[in-house]
Amino acid sequence: MNHKLTQFILLLILAFIFFRFGIPLLSATVTGTAAPVPAHLLWTIYMPTVTLVLLLFVSANEAAWNEFKAPLAILVIEREERGIVWLRRVILIAIPLLVGFFTYLQIRPEVSAPAELRSIHPADPGTITVGGQQFVLQGLRNPLRHEDGSVSVADLEAGRDIYSTHCVFCHGDALDGNGIFADDLRPRPANFTDLGTIAQLSESYVFWRVAKGGPGLPVEGKPWNSAMPAWDDELMVTEIWQVIAYLYEAAGPNVFPAERSLE
Repeated sequence: MNHKLTQFILLLILAFIFFRFGIPLLSATVTGTAAPVPAHLLWTIYMPTVTLVLLLFVSANEAAWNEFKAPLAILVIEREERGIVWLRRVILIAIPLLVGFFTYLQIRPEVSAPAELRSIHPADPGTITVGGQQFVLQGLRNPLRHEDGSVSVADLEAGRDIYSTHCVFCHGDALDGNGIFADDLRPRPANFTDLGTIAQLSESYVFWRVAKGGPGLPVEGKPWNSAMPAWDDELMVTEIWQVIAYLYEAAGPNVFPAERSLE
């Protein structure tokens, strides 16, 4: 346990257990909903970062670095000790086999989605309660919009900040649904720049979807449950309207609320 290489390996294992199981358990304890670390982020960001930090730790001084690499040097150059020679052979055989196995897992055909039909934009529930207020969605307008359809710069900037804090990780910097978590979500996050998404929808509909998220979808919005969280417990009503206004403003010149296209 006191050897640097042993400590390095044990800390890597503990870090993996924390990221893989500890974070979902902690989030479930605190928020009631498990939030696992996406697999591709675990192996491309979190574990490499921990490995780099540990390498910096064991190489902090010459003595520690020599202690750390001594067993590795023996494993590579030892020719007399049969146990070490056989261990080296096993490792040299196992590494390409593991690389091939994980490569196969990446390229193998995926299981197709269930045959059940899913409505991309199911009908809204008519009325919802957000922040203790009841809203009738039919005819509901964004209260931040002026008569000419514009929104103040202050509200757009506030919406941008809310998006950057809560939404960018899934929907991406460019609002195109390519955030860092997107590859691990089925269905993928909405691409707001696509004319088939918010450009077809009224702001009241988007208000419902942002406020109630995937848990608020009716049966026809399944079987693939949207990973969209319900934001009505995190954001105030005004903040939801601000981020909606920002979405329409930032998604592109041809993206505007459906009710405006009818005017």
